[in-house]
Amino acid sequence: MPLPKIAVVILNWNGKKFLQQFLPSVLSSGYGNYEVIVADNGSTDNSIEFLQTNYPSIRVIRFEKNTGFAKGYNEALKLVEADYYVLLNSDVEVTPGWLGPMVQLLESDTSIAACQPKLLSFHNKQLFEYAGAAGGWLDRYGYPFAKGRIFDICEEDHGQYDQTEPIFWASGAALFIQAKVFHEVKGFDEYFFAHQEEIDLCWRIQLAGYKIYSCPASIVYHVGGGTLPRGNSKKTYLNFRNNKIMLSKNLPFSRRVWVMSVRNILDGVSAWKGLLTGDGGYFIAILRAHLAFAKWWWRYRKKSLMPASKKGKLYGHLQKNIAWLHFVKGKKTFSEITGNTK
Repeated sequence: MPLPKIAVVILNWNGKKFLQQFLPSVLSSGYGNYEVIVADNGSTDNSIEFLQTNYPSIRVIRFEKNTGFAKGYNEALKLVEADYYVLLNSDVEVTPGWLGPMVQLLESDTSIAACQPKLLSFHNKQLFEYAGAAGGWLDRYGYPFAKGRIFDICEEDHGQYDQTEPIFWASGAALFIQAKVFHEVKGFDEYFFAHQEEIDLCWRIQLAGYKIYSCPASIVYHVGGGTLPRGNSKKTYLNFRNNKIMLSKNLPFSRRVWVMSVRNILDGVSAWKGLLTGDGGYFIAILRAHLAFAKWWWRYRKKSLMPASKKGKLYGHLQKNIAWLHFVKGKKTFSEITGNTK
């Protein structure tokens, strides 16, 4: 049987230095039927000229301006024919044979819509990387965390999370997904622009009856923070705004009211803690996020991508508060937080 066709699509915005550094590894992936495509989001750093000169065989999809992660991928993938898409950040170094285990996993079970490889830190390859580690989870109040990463603490990789198993969300840094499912759920919610759009996508995919998996047999190394580093006020704003939108969209009404009420209190505590410790920008970013959520609710909610159903089974959804477990109870690792000692 012919190998399934894979399109590795790199969304680039002023990432010439990363393309120079990491494209060679992507082009040496060792899979027999894949294409590498760069979708450029209005770069001004000579990324296009670099590709035309050094990699003339790579297909480039050009956009005139930066439309964000969500819309950039939505528009690019309308133009790409493949069985599977790999949405790959430009600041990722892949390893030989990384595509094979993910193809094998999704081909083994059509109910698995998407998966992610094990993400390790490029700068310290013994550590899990912040943006997804060994697979994303969500707590009851919408806080994302991952197997190998709790808030800003990234664990060392000792093979403790090498299980191939369902998760809640797969990282947008290296997201492997069935093309037909991506289009079936209408892709990313473009209002998000960037940050947590992949969690919203994976939530809607699960509610549609599919599963998301970790695939730690595949390994990549992620630089992280290449566009907006952690601690950046814009990133804080987008994360808090988009998280509230995501909860509002995907939670059933019976849970939405009380979950979001508690989350408002927790966000307020976080904001005031930032202000009292001298980080006024953090306080302002959270305040702006809550005001922007109100604007979305009244003006744009009906234009957002809503799940077709809210009855699908959710995996990797911890019915506890990780902020309490981490900051008050002192639990530092995924295994301690979840009680998962496998």
